Amino acid sequence: MRIISGSARGRKLLTPGQRFGDSVRPTSDRAREAIFSILAAKVVDARVLDLFAGTGALGLEALSRGALSAVFVDGQRSVIELIGRNIALCGFAERATVLQRDLARGVAFLKATQPAEGFNLVFLDPPYGSTLALSSLESLAGGNFLAANAIVVLEDAAELQYPETLGPLVCFDQRRYGEAGFWLYQHPEAECND
Repeated sequence: MRIISGSARGRKLLTPGQRFGDSVRPTSDRAREAIFSILAAKVVDARVLDLFAGTGALGLEALSRGALSAVFVDGQRSVIELIGRNIALCGFAERATVLQRDLARGVAFLKATQPAEGFNLVFLDPPYGSTLALSSLESLAGGNFLAANAIVVLEDAAELQYPETLGPLVCFDQRRYGEAGFWLYQHPEAECND
């Protein structure tokens, strides 16, 4: 697994190996490349949130492509350590924040670390087939975490279905790469309120 484009292009990332089993499932290089092609210029200067970050590959790819900052969140201490090592390998320590949180308890903790104007780009990659994807998406939609025109990229098993709209979020694209499905939602042009 590597960074595909940008300032850290070609940098190999540490992967979890077998000790994590199915709890960490990195997004394939092919799928990441396709998703970032869709996002294109929206990544530049974005404030990124990578939930269920795993290896951190999605947030690191965004930083490599010009995102201003990224907050990486995962629940396992050993995974958090892996993300920290990958951030250091890419040289992004000054632009990255890593948090260990149980995302099954919600995302209210983000109030303390979110940018004043909200996150511009969110990657949401929970364990496939869990209820965490929908509950996290609902929390993001219902809270004041997202900037105007923010994009949320949800990854889950390709055979699943997600709503076309959820609160203010509207699904504007859906893709499938092997077993992985991606739903891209956009927040409307409304300012983030405190």
